[in-house]
Amino acid sequence: MDKYAWSLEELYTSFDSEKFKNDLSLLKEYIEKLNSWCNENLVSNENALEKTEYYINFQNKMSSLASALGEYSLLTLSTDAENETASKTLDLIENIVSDTAVPETIFQKWFSSLENPKELIEKSEVLKTHEFFLNEILSKSAHTLSAEEENVIAKMKTTGSLAWSKLQDLLTSTLNCDVYIDEELHQYPLPAVRNMAYSGEEYIRKAAYEAEIKALKSIAPSSAACLNGIKGEVITTCALRKYPSPLEMTVEDSRLDIKTLNAMITAMKKSLPKFREYFIKKAEHMGHKNGIPFYDLFAPVGKSDMTFTYEEAQKFVIENFSKFSDDMGNFAKKAFDNRWIDVYPKEGKRGGAFCSNLHSIGESRILTNFTGSFNDVITIAHEFGHGYHGEQLNNETFLNSDYPMPIAETASTFCETLVKNAALEKATPKEALTILEADVSDNAQVIVDILCRFLFEDAVFEKRKNGPLSHEELASLMLQCQKETYGEGLDEKYMHPYMWVCKSHYYDGDYNYYNFPYAFGLLFAKGLYGIYEEKGSAFCDDYRKMLSLTGKANLKDVALSVGIDITEESFWQKSLDVVCKDIDKLIALI
Repeated sequence: MDKYAWSLEELYTSFDSEKFKNDLSLLKEYIEKLNSWCNENLVSNENALEKTEYYINFQNKMSSLASALGEYSLLTLSTDAENETASKTLDLIENIVSDTAVPETIFQKWFSSLENPKELIEKSEVLKTHEFFLNEILSKSAHTLSAEEENVIAKMKTTGSLAWSKLQDLLTSTLNCDVYIDEELHQYPLPAVRNMAYSGEEYIRKAAYEAEIKALKSIAPSSAACLNGIKGEVITTCALRKYPSPLEMTVEDSRLDIKTLNAMITAMKKSLPKFREYFIKKAEHMGHKNGIPFYDLFAPVGKSDMTFTYEEAQKFVIENFSKFSDDMGNFAKKAFDNRWIDVYPKEGKRGGAFCSNLHSIGESRILTNFTGSFNDVITIAHEFGHGYHGEQLNNETFLNSDYPMPIAETASTFCETLVKNAALEKATPKEALTILEADVSDNAQVIVDILCRFLFEDAVFEKRKNGPLSHEELASLMLQCQKETYGEGLDEKYMHPYMWVCKSHYYDGDYNYYNFPYAFGLLFAKGLYGIYEEKGSAFCDDYRKMLSLTGKANLKDVALSVGIDITEESFWQKSLDVVCKDIDKLIALI
């Protein structure tokens, strides 16, 4: 047993296990039963309350089962990209689940056609518990297509955007980079090379950057085909559903509104000059005259001995989570003790990090590519924040546990802040400089680079309406967006034209614009942390209750539950002011 690899046995022991086979058969039965039931019962409005209750209870049970099967397949594939059984099984599950499109559409249209659906909700505890879910159906009824059309879209996705996404995952997960260090050739998987951006040695950072650019360029034509296929599908389905644009569809799906998004984006743009000051100051410190080259964006500033073994990282995270609340510390200990984490980089394992909340078993699984840096400790804290968020939703039904993208990055960022601030309290002056600079660097990514990614995706959607974009056009567009956001802070000789290749979030047809949610998460978390500093431990219960609301309320109401108005630009500016003050502190220290 590898204690540094996650355990998936709590879901299933193998694809050949009786439990997996039985559950897969049961899922097929559930979907067939739901199809028959909807066709037989949703042809009249008689007994509407009982029918609605039955549908909700059945959906909760069926969705939980589908999630368990799909997550097991996806998690297996995440650490073994060439596992054919996992890949084929995931394809099969996606095809099976696509058959839910018809009954879901039939129910949505039937429920929306009821004479007084909101009055019906008040007559049942089951319906009142799922009031937000039902009201969303009513609000989105204008964008729901016929059952036949929804079925065709769901089926076509399995050979369309989902297939393109898997190809892109395979391309990046199996990509090796030729890195020349001291004139010797070394070959590393892409995640390991990207981690070299944090090396304390400039020659390693530069060699890794050059190797990454070359390797990504080699798969750019294939990645462009993937991106064009996915974005083209989104544009088509968006038009069919009569949304003005993919952005407006995403905002509605995010339980936000355009006013709130614009308020945040406007505040972010106003903060760009301050971030450029930071980039220029860091460039000068590193010996550069024309802004920071991309390979030094993440270079550590100052000398620090802050490295961690995995066991030291565990202790540090548990200790500082416990200072916020016992239950947060206990959650972290439980995750470490029960092998919820896949820790180290390895061939065939996807890069980066993520957390998958497994509502069906009340647990989470976390993927990292740990190398021992302080940044890796922060990554663990970030992903544990996602897991802690999921923990607060374990007592909710499956339908009430599904929260939108922007709020998804709030708990993770809040936990990052807890750990960073704790590290600063005990740090030596040299370590404090390193931690503060790393924090400002991370914030720059979440504000400046995320804005760059947002502008890039917006432009891709606009241009893709007129036809596919070549990999050269996409690279040129990425450079244009980097210039618009980083400005004079980034050295034009060393930019990154292939950032669109290695960012997996561009390649998910169900989650478009998975960029601005990170900025929302950071800035909303800054606001929450400010309240925590004022109230202390009295805030912990409010924080838990807020997280438990995220699957059954729009984000404006979630924020108002802790006294924050996210529709006002002033809130976002206040959070950005905190970040900008840290930049001023850092500039004074460098």
